[in-house]
Amino acid sequence: MSIVTGALPIDKSKIRRILIRATNWIGDAVMSMPAFEAVRENFPESHIAVLARPWVVPLYESHPAANEVIPYGRGNGYRKNFFELLGAIRIVRSLHFDMAVLFQNAFEAALIARIAGIKIRVGYNTDARGFLLSHSVARETDVLKGHQVEYYLTLLRALGWEAPSRDPVLRAGSESVTRARSLLSAKGIEDHDLLVGLSPGAAYGPAKRWPVERFAAIGERAIREWGAKVVVIGTEKEKELGETLVSAAAPGVVNFCGMTRLGDALALIQRCQVFVSNDSGLMHVAAALQVPTVAIFGSTDSVATGPRGKNSTIVKQNMECSPCLKPECPVGYRCLLAVQPDDVWRAMEKLRVETREQRAQGKRKAGLL
Repeated sequence: MSIVTGALPIDKSKIRRILIRATNWIGDAVMSMPAFEAVRENFPESHIAVLARPWVVPLYESHPAANEVIPYGRGNGYRKNFFELLGAIRIVRSLHFDMAVLFQNAFEAALIARIAGIKIRVGYNTDARGFLLSHSVARETDVLKGHQVEYYLTLLRALGWEAPSRDPVLRAGSESVTRARSLLSAKGIEDHDLLVGLSPGAAYGPAKRWPVERFAAIGERAIREWGAKVVVIGTEKEKELGETLVSAAAPGVVNFCGMTRLGDALALIQRCQVFVSNDSGLMHVAAALQVPTVAIFGSTDSVATGPRGKNSTIVKQNMECSPCLKPECPVGYRCLLAVQPDDVWRAMEKLRVETREQRAQGKRKAGLL
C-alpha cells in the first residue's frame, strides 16, 4: 500500500462536489478511465466535474460518470498560458468543490486546486508538488513496473477506496456515429462493408512509428484478400503521413487524418472490424472500444502501455536494448524494423477468427444458433 501523508481520512459523506483533473494525452486519459469510474462508484451521489484539455474532452462528454466537463484551453506563449491558468482557477473556485482528484501528475494541476480553495486535494507526490496536496500519495517504485491502468487505480487504493482492476471501456456518442456513417458513405463505404482501420502516426517520435510503406502493404492485402475497405485515421498533424500511405497503397485506401475531432474519430474506429496501430492514443481508444486491435511496438514498453482488452494483441520484436523508451533510435530502429508485414497480417487474421468465434459463442448462449 502506498503511503499517504498530510491529512486525516476522508469522510465520504461530506464530499458533495468532486473535481477530476484529467490527463493531457489521449492514451493516458483512456488508461485512467477505470480509476475515473472507480471515483464515481465510491461517490455515487456526488457531482463530478472533469477539468480537461480540449482534445481529450470528447472522452468525457458522453461518459456516464461525468456530470460536467470543463474545457481547459491552452494559449500560445507564456502570457496566454498564464491567463488560461488564471481563468481555470476562477472557474474552479466559483464551483466550490469539496475534493479534487488529480490524475494529471503536473505541478500545475495541484496549483490550480490549491489556489481555487479546494480543501481536499488528492494526487501523487510527483513534480515537487507534495506540499500543495492535502493527501499526498507516495509514488512507489513497484507501481511504475505495472500497467498504467493500475497506476491510476493505485492512487485511489492508497486512500482505502474500492478500485478494482478492469479494462478501459469507451463508446462513441450517437451523434458522432451518425456523422461517421455520413463520412464513410461519402467515400463509398457502407454499413455492410468490412472495414479495416490503419493508424500510422504516434506523437512520441519516430521510434514508435512503423514504416508507413508497411502500413500501406497491410492495407493492400486487406483489400485483396478480404475484400475490405481501408481507412487511415489520425490527427491534423498526421494528415501528410496519411497521404503518403494512400500514395504508397493501391487504390481503395481513404485518408481521414485531420478530418475529424476525437469524438467522430471514436465512431470511425468503432465501425472497424480490425484496427492496426502504433503505440498511440488511438490504439488505446480502439482497444477500449473493444475493436479487434493489432498494436505494433518499438521502443516503448508494452507491459506499461500496451492495449488493455480481450480483443487486442501486440506485435513486437524484442532486442537486447528494448524497451529503451527513446523517441529516436541511435542504432537504426532495429526493433521496429524487425516487425514484418507478415507478422502483422498473421495477428490480424488470428484476431478476426477469434472475433468470429466469440460472436458465434454469444449467439449460441443466446439460443440464436
